[in-house]
Amino acid sequence: MVEKIDIKGMINARKARGMILLEEGFEPKEINSHSWIVPSQNGCGTYQVSVFQRHWKCSCPDFLKRGVECKHICAVKIWKNLRNKFEQVNLHVKQRIGIDKKIPEMSCKFCNSLNVMKYGKKNDKQNYFCKDCKRKFVDNIDFENMKYNPKVIALTLDLYFRGLSLRKISQHLKDFYDLEVTHMSIYNWIEKYIGIMNNYVNTIQPDVGDVWHSDEMMVNVGGSWEYLWNVMDERTRFQLASVVSKERKVRDARMVFKKAKNNCGGRKPKYIVTDGLGSYKRAVKKEFHTNTHETNHLYNVGLQHHPNNNHVERLHGTIRSREKTMRGVKVESTPIVEGHRLYYNFIKPHEALNGKTPSEEAGITIDGKEKWLTLMKTAMWYKKAQVDK
Repeated sequence: MVEKIDIKGMINARKARGMILLEEGFEPKEINSHSWIVPSQNGCGTYQVSVFQRHWKCSCPDFLKRGVECKHICAVKIWKNLRNKFEQVNLHVKQRIGIDKKIPEMSCKFCNSLNVMKYGKKNDKQNYFCKDCKRKFVDNIDFENMKYNPKVIALTLDLYFRGLSLRKISQHLKDFYDLEVTHMSIYNWIEKYIGIMNNYVNTIQPDVGDVWHSDEMMVNVGGSWEYLWNVMDERTRFQLASVVSKERKVRDARMVFKKAKNNCGGRKPKYIVTDGLGSYKRAVKKEFHTNTHETNHLYNVGLQHHPNNNHVERLHGTIRSREKTMRGVKVESTPIVEGHRLYYNFIKPHEALNGKTPSEEAGITIDGKEKWLTLMKTAMWYKKAQVDK
């Protein structure tokens, strides 16, 4: 008579042994996301546990002989589950964007002397006088070689991304502040500071959710129609990436997915939602490795289906309103695309988020009411710190 083997009982017993292994302090050492080293319980060696496409393996004699999940595999599974739950509950770190209060003392830009005094203002910008070298200079720690007060630059950025044209902003500054600023100067400010701020905010990892949406829209670039790809997080409405391309091929879709991952510190979503465009299927498979089931691709969705792409479609409506004011994008490498992403994520409050910005929902808070100014100054300090390294 053949003895019946209680497989379920064997697995439960090994789960209990795996728990005991962890309780005794034999914690797995993670090599990568697919393999771990687990110490032997008798202290005489180690075993390697690995997983590939949900198939677990261990180098211990028990697994090699019986082919069922051993106590080492069970220990790794329990350890991973406990660690993930701990991170979800306790490690939603709130990040703050603000100027460090320990700003160094004002020193002379010519002789580095600290023996300086305030010497009136010009163009609403503070002037200083050095008592040692007898020379005057402007406080340009935050904004090198800029003639105007940083608040003026912040104001122009805010007005532009709220919908005013460059020429209307120029007229506004003349009418209300008696400042003669050409529309090209305003564009140069946008180009310079959007790049600096974008480089800075991409170093901050947002606390986004597990469902990302992606879609593309047509935009007028220099008189020809091209495609603007966007990726957005569903929970926080945080716009993760934007890319302009001439075509809708796999490489173009991969480009925006790769950028979204980089802006999240390499994190991957559990679900990526797209329409039925064929390029998405191959791009998602290449960038998120869906065969390992880390990311599931939900495609061919519309406005009425569930799940749908309504969140990213709403974003496209906002972009379309801004594009009409600009009468199209002038060049493919325009700073306007990334500038709108900054405005959308960090400045513009959302009704769906109860008046919060997507960055606040993602755990990133900007100090004070003058968000553009704080963001610019912090980005400038970050840039200087990188240069000084």
